Amino acid sequence: MPIQLTTVQGEKLLQSKETPWTVYPRPQMRRDSYVNLNGMWKLSVKDEEYDILVPFCPESLLSGVQKHFAEGSCLVYRRNFTLPEGFNKGRILLHIGAADQTTACFVNGGYVGEPYTGYTGANFDITPFLRPGENELTLSCCDDLTNQSIPYGKQVLPAKRGGMWYTPVSGIWQTVWLESVPEAYIKNLRIDNRGYSVEISVSPAMEGKVVVPELGEFQLVDGKVCITPENPHLWSPEDPYLYDFSVETEQDRVESYFAIRSLKIKENRLCLNGKPYFFHGLLDQGYWPDGLFTPATPECYAEDILAMKNLGFNMLRKHIKVEAEEFYYQCDKLGMVVFQDMVNNGDYSFFRDTALPTIGLQKLPDKHLHRGELTRAWFLSTMAATVKRLQNHPSFCYWTIFNEGWGQFDSDNVYEQFRKLDDTRFIDSTSGWFRRKKTDVDSRHVYFKPIKLKETDKPLVLSELGGYSYKPEGHVFNTESTYGYGKFEKAEDFAAAVAELYEKQVLPAKENGLCAGVYTQISDVEDETNGILTYDRKVCKLSAEIMRPIGKKLTGK
Repeated sequence: MPIQLTTVQGEKLLQSKETPWTVYPRPQMRRDSYVNLNGMWKLSVKDEEYDILVPFCPESLLSGVQKHFAEGSCLVYRRNFTLPEGFNKGRILLHIGAADQTTACFVNGGYVGEPYTGYTGANFDITPFLRPGENELTLSCCDDLTNQSIPYGKQVLPAKRGGMWYTPVSGIWQTVWLESVPEAYIKNLRIDNRGYSVEISVSPAMEGKVVVPELGEFQLVDGKVCITPENPHLWSPEDPYLYDFSVETEQDRVESYFAIRSLKIKENRLCLNGKPYFFHGLLDQGYWPDGLFTPATPECYAEDILAMKNLGFNMLRKHIKVEAEEFYYQCDKLGMVVFQDMVNNGDYSFFRDTALPTIGLQKLPDKHLHRGELTRAWFLSTMAATVKRLQNHPSFCYWTIFNEGWGQFDSDNVYEQFRKLDDTRFIDSTSGWFRRKKTDVDSRHVYFKPIKLKETDKPLVLSELGGYSYKPEGHVFNTESTYGYGKFEKAEDFAAAVAELYEKQVLPAKENGLCAGVYTQISDVEDETNGILTYDRKVCKLSAEIMRPIGKKLTGK
């Protein structure tokens, strides 16, 4: 039987009963108007009613519900709110950070809309539906994991949970909040790093100015401006320097930040700021024992990032999940490169997608795979929404489109579509196997066998490796089952094996052109016990004394 684990932050939240996640939820586009709607809501599912703590999903301990409802159920959330005096500047927007899968919004009984909100959230203009004084907000979240056309990631039906498949999530799982904007307001802010310049644009296109305290004022022309500092302070994991700025138009003002950093491929190497850079990273699933998709507090993100930096890592591969923007802000601020996956949809076949590639059958034409029009349309639309939501963060250096064949289709054409969405970062079209022609890197997964790589015509990336299992007593979700790629009973044997893997296989591979390595993984996740941290984040299985010298050999930093 699974054992309920808790993080230190989760234990504090359970005791304090405070409103969770009050941090401003959109750090790269901040306004001075903000009303947080997290806290206790009423949840109705058919004839059952619960008190639920938002933004935690009902399956989680922190929600107070700890129940997964039948597939296709609609989870109806209700609460009342009153706007602060003087809050309304003209329009009132309601934001939902994320809610699985679609969310119908009603204000005072009036229907506002019903978009997809699964991993990328949505916002609503609720101004016409408001009344003086108290208002009633209803959010109806519908979720059906049996419909695999909609991106679902590592979620699986509860009866099938285990191994690399995890407890499903439904309903609201990121912050719900209100802001007020003027009638003519900035709807979107885009920041593009272009070499040693940064291009800032607003939509709709407006006249106004960008104020960078360190650099001066710059006028928007047709809603755009390009800033090229004479002596830029470059961003890197070793020196994560950020420039604060504001955008000011006739009616609106938002605050943000940017970084100056360059990404290029030179002589078959991935380069950061003009020089070859080894991206020494970890797979990051983004699951928590007490909150599942949502850590107990925003500080949990920083704790994970700093723990891995202390071990000498400089990159996290966010695996088949999109986080709250606070995670990416902490990566920007603390200096952690992000390799970001798209969230997969479509059917998964163990025989086709795992068994055959593992024994070496890794070539498979994909033009006619996953041919369903709806499945392809969902993937492409969610891909575009993910890029739009996250593209401003300078810690982002690399996108992964498809992983190990899950939902993979026509990857050469999808690469071209992706390049139109973002032409400033590295793109890995097919992580692991089933490689086609169009991709920026040659991306491999190697488990169960020695790492032997030969230099190819593209930069080599080991996008998954390692995955050794060690289970510290008292910090294991499932004591009866072990899932990993190599099992160790003692801490010292586990540490020695990880060190040997890097010393004898990863370091030599770097000499053959390896540009990045992603160890599986940052933490245990339910049955998976191959993390460096335990699932409750209370034990780090490796020491800085062992890992930092390895990181220095790989990165030279």
